[in-house]
Amino acid sequence: MLAILKRRYLDILASVYIYNEHRGYSSLDRVLEAVRARCPDDVGFISEVEKHRADERKHYLMFRRYFENRGEMPYAVDRTCGHIDRLIKMSFGCHIDELDTGAVVADGALFSKLCRIIMLTEIRGMNQIDILLDNELVKADRALVKIFKVVERDEPSHWMPYEAWLRRNGDAKARLSERLADFWVHRSLIFAKLPLLFLDRRLPRREDWYDAADRRGPLPA
Repeated sequence: MLAILKRRYLDILASVYIYNEHRGYSSLDRVLEAVRARCPDDVGFISEVEKHRADERKHYLMFRRYFENRGEMPYAVDRTCGHIDRLIKMSFGCHIDELDTGAVVADGALFSKLCRIIMLTEIRGMNQIDILLDNELVKADRALVKIFKVVERDEPSHWMPYEAWLRRNGDAKARLSERLADFWVHRSLIFAKLPLLFLDRRLPRREDWYDAADRRGPLPA
């Protein structure tokens, strides 16, 4: 019984991560549009955001193969488990898919806010990885540890470019309301959402992969 509970905990954890990684790279497509339109001459910043997007896609594929190697599908979690989903909703009043990219490009304050939200999300993710790599249940799963080690290595390059751009433009410090929103989203996910998912015996597994609808060709070998 204990082994079953441990396996369920790790599957819930990995299911939340694979959702967030897919949500991350698919959302960064829209961020890239905004960055290219707002900062067309800032080649360095654009390339760093492109790398961020590529890393998120890479992380998603690692989690996908984690489940594939075990012959399982992730649990069907939704955007209530997404850190960036909920933080965008609290900060902009709409979901990521509804964010008006044109308005963000046209308004410097909105563009800076978007960069700060991404920066906060990635810093939070980096700190959480450190906690997970010290978790005894996680450390017992060598495959999951390998994935989290890659994520740990990549994470600094995901928030630093946004902080650097914000500093260059004199707007690097996150607002109190943004920090409070980040704190609330993180705490509610860790102490409310994850336990509820763990206890939900009727929680189904997905029937397809998140990237099934992506128009980016077959899964790389």
